[in-house]
Amino acid sequence: MAVLGRQAILRAIDGGTITITPFIPENVGPASVDLTLACSFRVFRKVHEIVDVNEHTDYRSFTDKVDLSEGEHILIMPGETILGITEERLTLAPGLCGWLEGRSRFARLGLMVHISAPFMGPGIDSQQVLEMSNFGPAPLAVHPGTAICQFIFQTLDGEESYQGRFAGQNQSSF
Repeated sequence: MAVLGRQAILRAIDGGTITITPFIPENVGPASVDLTLACSFRVFRKVHEIVDVNEHTDYRSFTDKVDLSEGEHILIMPGETILGITEERLTLAPGLCGWLEGRSRFARLGLMVHISAPFMGPGIDSQQVLEMSNFGPAPLAVHPGTAICQFIFQTLDGEESYQGRFAGQNQSSF
């Protein structure tokens, strides 16, 4: 199992084992592809009840969807977590999986872009939901269109495909 480098990523895109829509060639780095932030977010409401963490809990029951217009930003206050989604839809062949990670330039500001569940299973076909938290001391203005995270591709020993709860997620189901 190996991490794909730039040339291997580009070959996989040309061969159709990786599809990124929309694809921005400049976002391909030496061992990952930067993904950009879409204009849709989910903001947690202040709840005064206990939230049970179980297989049936739906984050949408505790969040409000916010869609920004061009040129707008969303603030993430210190200690706050919001959900974002990538502009790009990522499709992987069954022999590929990967890791969704933040970028160090934003982590140094206290922004944790994908702090939990970074593994993306083989055969995914979805936009990626981001759990974004501000661990810094100042409010952070986050702008749609920013190359906010990176996807690291890895080969899989096998041909399995992810069939879980969030298969096929996109902005409308987010």
